[in-house]
Amino acid sequence: MRNTFVDTIINASRKRDDIFIISGDAGLGVFDGFKEECPEKFLNLGVAEQNMASFSAGLSVTGFKVYMYNIIPFLLYRCYEQVRNDICYQKLPVTLVGIGSGVTYAPQGMTHYSVEDIGLAQTLPDLTVISPADPVEARLAAAYSLNSDKPVYIRLAKRGEPVIHQDDNFDITVPQVIREGQDTAVLFHGSISSEVMSAYGMIAKENICPLIISVPVLQPLKREILMEMLKGIRTVISVEEHFSSCGLGGILKQMHSDINPPWRLRTMGIPHEFIHTIRDTGGMRKHFKITADDIVAAVKGT
Repeated sequence: MRNTFVDTIINASRKRDDIFIISGDAGLGVFDGFKEECPEKFLNLGVAEQNMASFSAGLSVTGFKVYMYNIIPFLLYRCYEQVRNDICYQKLPVTLVGIGSGVTYAPQGMTHYSVEDIGLAQTLPDLTVISPADPVEARLAAAYSLNSDKPVYIRLAKRGEPVIHQDDNFDITVPQVIREGQDTAVLFHGSISSEVMSAYGMIAKENICPLIISVPVLQPLKREILMEMLKGIRTVISVEEHFSSCGLGGILKQMHSDINPPWRLRTMGIPHEFIHTIRDTGGMRKHFKITADDIVAAVKGT
C-alpha cells in the first residue's frame, strides 16, 4: 500500500508543480527518485515533528499541496497540538501520511504502535480519516487527497498487502461491498483485510457467506449508505487492528446508539490496555484474537 500511495503522488507531481513532500526522517529510500527529480520539492526536517507540522502549515498557506510523511506516532501523537492548531483549525489541505498502522511495527513496542490514532483523529473536526485496506484503496486515497481542500489523514501499513477489490475505480468515501452475503456482515478497515479475506475463504467452503464490507473512510462515515447496505442483516461484526473502543467498533457503537438499527453488534479489535506482549505482527493478531480463525469462529457464533 505504501509504495502504491507514494507512487501515485509522485506521478501527480510530474503534472503539477505545487506538490511538496516533507519527511520526518522516515521513508528515505521511498523518496529517492522524487528527490532526484524534484530536489526543490522535498525536505527531510529530521526528528523535529512539531516543527514539521507547523512548517507544513506554512507551506500550505502559500499555495503548496503538502504531504507530511512519518511513522504514525511521530506524525500525529508527538505533534498533536500543531496538527490541531496550525493545520486542522485553519482547514488547510495538508495530507498527513502515516506509516505503521496498528501493530505493523511489532515487535518494536508501544512507541511504534498505532492502535489509538483513529480515536485521536476523531477529536479533530474536518479531518478526513482514511484507512486503506489494499493497494487499490491506497491509490484512490491518494487521488482523493490530491483534490481535497481540507486536511486528510491517511494511515497505511507498509507494503505487501494483497489486492482484495475486483473493481479498481470507485468512490473511496463510500463503504465498499467486497463479497455479497447474508445474515451476518463483517466490516473492517486497514491491513487486517488479509485476515478477513482468509476467513471468508475458509468459511465459504462450508457454504456460509457473510457480507464483507470495507470501510476505508472512517471520518466522516457515510451512515445512510452503510445502513442501506446492512438491510436484512442480523449481526454486524467489526474487525480492526486498533483499539475497538475508539476505532471502527466505537464509531459503530455510537451509530447503533443513535439509530437503533435491527442488527446486533460485535466488535473485534485490541482491548483498551497498554500492550506489553512482545511478538511479531502475526503473533500479536493471534494474541488479540483477530486472526482469520477468530473471525471464522465469530461468524459461526452468530
